[in-house]
Amino acid sequence: MNDSHNPESSRSTLAATVGSFLVFVANAFAQETAGVVEVARVIVTGSNIPTAQEVGPNPVDTYRPADIEKLGIRNATDLTTFLPQQAGGAVNLNFGSTGDGTVQFNVRGLLPKETLVLVDGKRVAFGSLNAVGFSGGVDINLLPFPMIDHIDILKDGASAVYGSDAIAGVVNFFLSHKFRGLEIGGSYGNTNLGASNDMGEWEAWIKAGTGDHKTEIVVIADFWERTGGLFSRDRDLTANAFYIPWGGFDGRAFGTPGNLVGFRLLPRMFFGPPGLPRFGVNTPLPHSAPNAQTSPFYKNPFAVNPNAYPGAPGIHNPRVQFDQTGTKYRGGGDYFLYNFAAITPELPPADRQSFYGSFTRDLCDKYLVLFADFKYVRSFFDASASAVPIIPDPFKIPGTNGPFSPRAFSVPIQNPFNPFTVADATIPGFFSDGSGLPVTTGVGFRGINDTGTRHEKFTYHDYLFDVGLRGEMGEFGDYFKTWNWEFGFRYSRNEGQNLSFGEVSEPGLREALLDTDPATAFDPFLNFNAHNTRAARAKVYVTLHNSGEYELPIGYATINGDLFNLPAGPVSFALGGEYDAPRWTLDRDALNTTFQSIGSTNGGNARVNRDVWSIYQEVRVPFTSPTWNFPGFYSFEVDFAEREEWYSQNTSAVLPSADFLFQPAAHSQFNAQKPKVSVRWQPLDTKYIGALTLRGSYTEAFHAPALSEISPASTGNPIGIFDPLLPELGFYGAEGQVTGNPNLQPEVAYEWSYGAVYSPKWIKGLTLSADWWHIDMRSITSLLGSQFIVDNDIPGLVFRGPSPSPSTPGRIFLVIDPNENLTGAIFEGLDYEVIYILDSSIFGHGDFGRLTATLNGTWLSRAELQVRSDIKRFGIAGEVVPPGFSLTGSLPWNRANFSLFYDGPADTWMRGLDIGAVVHYTGQYEDDNVSLTGSPKPQMPRSGGVPDFGEIRARKVREWITLDLIASYTFNLPPPSSAQVPGFAKDDGKNFNMKDGKLKNVMPISTAEYNPCGWRAWLNNTTISVGMQNVFDEDPPFVAAGGYDGSIATIKGRFWYLQLKKKF
Repeated sequence: MNDSHNPESSRSTLAATVGSFLVFVANAFAQETAGVVEVARVIVTGSNIPTAQEVGPNPVDTYRPADIEKLGIRNATDLTTFLPQQAGGAVNLNFGSTGDGTVQFNVRGLLPKETLVLVDGKRVAFGSLNAVGFSGGVDINLLPFPMIDHIDILKDGASAVYGSDAIAGVVNFFLSHKFRGLEIGGSYGNTNLGASNDMGEWEAWIKAGTGDHKTEIVVIADFWERTGGLFSRDRDLTANAFYIPWGGFDGRAFGTPGNLVGFRLLPRMFFGPPGLPRFGVNTPLPHSAPNAQTSPFYKNPFAVNPNAYPGAPGIHNPRVQFDQTGTKYRGGGDYFLYNFAAITPELPPADRQSFYGSFTRDLCDKYLVLFADFKYVRSFFDASASAVPIIPDPFKIPGTNGPFSPRAFSVPIQNPFNPFTVADATIPGFFSDGSGLPVTTGVGFRGINDTGTRHEKFTYHDYLFDVGLRGEMGEFGDYFKTWNWEFGFRYSRNEGQNLSFGEVSEPGLREALLDTDPATAFDPFLNFNAHNTRAARAKVYVTLHNSGEYELPIGYATINGDLFNLPAGPVSFALGGEYDAPRWTLDRDALNTTFQSIGSTNGGNARVNRDVWSIYQEVRVPFTSPTWNFPGFYSFEVDFAEREEWYSQNTSAVLPSADFLFQPAAHSQFNAQKPKVSVRWQPLDTKYIGALTLRGSYTEAFHAPALSEISPASTGNPIGIFDPLLPELGFYGAEGQVTGNPNLQPEVAYEWSYGAVYSPKWIKGLTLSADWWHIDMRSITSLLGSQFIVDNDIPGLVFRGPSPSPSTPGRIFLVIDPNENLTGAIFEGLDYEVIYILDSSIFGHGDFGRLTATLNGTWLSRAELQVRSDIKRFGIAGEVVPPGFSLTGSLPWNRANFSLFYDGPADTWMRGLDIGAVVHYTGQYEDDNVSLTGSPKPQMPRSGGVPDFGEIRARKVREWITLDLIASYTFNLPPPSSAQVPGFAKDDGKNFNMKDGKLKNVMPISTAEYNPCGWRAWLNNTTISVGMQNVFDEDPPFVAAGGYDGSIATIKGRFWYLQLKKKF
């Protein structure tokens, strides 16, 4: 690993420090100290050594299902949207057009690949449909909340404990392994009480468990569905991609029917009748004019008053796509540019079905325990977008796969619908006899009425299987009574399928454009409302099938326990080894692998496998403790951890296709060794000032390149470039291909944190915590960027077509952008939390219930990005990071949640009452002002810009504050009383003489009970919950790129829900 830090030095120093210390204490304290009462010890995320401490050396937040509900969080998307430690750049189900149906954590905003997600402390398979050259993460949407016992979020690096990816933090989902009885639950919610119209979400689950002191069996089934969907048009903020009135860009699209570069059909024909092509009615007369300038059916759109067909109200602004003069520009409606937001979804339909089973059997009095788990989840997500724009040109520069027309596409003069008689270009040598093909270039079209919206239907099948043995070792003697061991096997597999409906086949489109029969030829000159014939549509539009598989077998063994006692307590250790063998396969449709589809992501098939061998060790040394200490060091312990990993990976060969060259199979190796030192310090006994714990750590972490990042295959998409050698062309279209790199090295990070947790003696129920963290990342995998590659004319990455003359270079038709270890970043900030529990009984006037107030937040103090080693770092904290920087998205300075809940008093009918409110807060931050102002330097987006760019209008993204209300009641009915039952007569009892001489009639004990099927039995242990998210129906703040940031906000608005849960 190419590290500026010497790993061998780290290993030697750590080993020498720990080893010399243990030798010293072994000699000094050969006789064990007297035993103390042991408290139950458990393994907490961030360490492999069990502990009984309530506050450990690592900053860990634990969320149980009840805690999650009290945050107003209903699903995995809400979890990633509202947790303060999350930042922009995450993936979730808020992305209706560009999402892939997965939900991925993005702690600190360093992208999902830098956050390690575990299930029961072990890795699981990644999503299987990652694109080559890009990385992803674990899909937490495949972990339904009814299956979860609790979630640990470690806000610190932990590669010394868990290995790769644990840079920004670790999110550990613990599944339910113990449950008694039967629970049936369901919930339904909808957005129909706000401005978002009708979108419903329902969930139903059943949980059953049984067991005894030796056996635990748990079975869970869960079903979730989002129905109807929420569309962009449902909210003012997203109803129109004409964002200039909001302070953004005009995001509408060019390639619509009736559209030529610089020309439109006359308005009366553009908005003319729908249906099949009718010459002179909804499509121009064929071959009726030499060109658009002389055609009676076309006109320069800017000769028409833009306000004749207004879009959203707006003002004249330099960020329009075309110059406007004479009138105030109001967008011009669809006549000028296509508002695709009128038909696209924001929150599309989705569903999920999940099944889980857990079995634990104590075979030999805790010395030998068998465990096995199985989970299966199917999820579906229906992403959809506007109809495919026909770009790039299906006709190519001879001898290349580059588009012949630099803008839009070409239509042969022979096409029966072409209204022109004179070609503006000829494709040389097109026919077998060497003759050229005369064409009209710059034609724009998308099948708005041919296909409607295109759909990307994602289906995932996810499997998880665990089996293993664990036990205690006390049978070997008293020395081993604290020792525990475990070894096991995990197999996880993610299978993904993507069906792309309404895509365009380049061969089919070429054939239909060359066709001379009006009954079967394709008409790209239609108006805005008409559609092509069924025969033409059948040639052009196709459904593409892409699939992927990601499997991860894991074998592991671990042991932990106490080595020997010091005066302050036992020296504990953990030791283990692990073998991981991830395999990833991506199978693309034949049109994608040959780069002959339009609208879908083209690229090669991928086959990558990896073998990872790991060993880890950890030692915890108590220097002082409550049983042996001195002033200022009531309790002080240090934890040393280290992990070594050896990587070996193989990538399959990629066959040549279109412009993509043959890539041979590759093999690479690297290793990583990362230490961590953590300190936990209690200066004083709690009897003086309360419980004060100081903690801190230093760690080195890393991220091994994802399998999708090292495949030599490519991912291709159309790009726009400015060619310095051909400035007269302005921006024009080319093919861009992002490639993986088998020779990538791990990303590395150097991190430290320190903080405190304090529960003051004088204010009972108050707990304060704060942790300062710092992450210094290096060798981050990044892309150079196609424009940078073109500007520097990097050899082997820029490909040009034939030169039209000796002095004129050919047009660029292909730019290859490989992954490289290029980027560095420094992030630091403060996490804080305040919890106050006010128990009314402390006032001495009885129990009136309990108030719980919680504040949890984060402040991003510093974020600096270095895009290449030869460029100085620049600040990105508190702003939307420009899309060209492949690191993150929105980085607000401040995010926080505040909640206040009231629980009813015990021993009354109100004891089941739980009611409260949650406020979610995201502070103000800067928009992408680098792009908005055209600043040449990211450091000065408000003070500089390109002189001819026009008006500089930097802007801020406003704060976003939403209020959630939640109320629940659990019926806990008292057992039937033994009061007199109607029908007993007084004489039926027995009379006894009392001491005062009076007779007392004692009734016989009633054996009557309430009907076990009656309403009381059904009501008992039933919980009814009602709630409302975003009570005031607040829109998310406007962000110039796309209207709002769906990774840290949601467009759904006011959402009410009702939940019913019954336990038997």
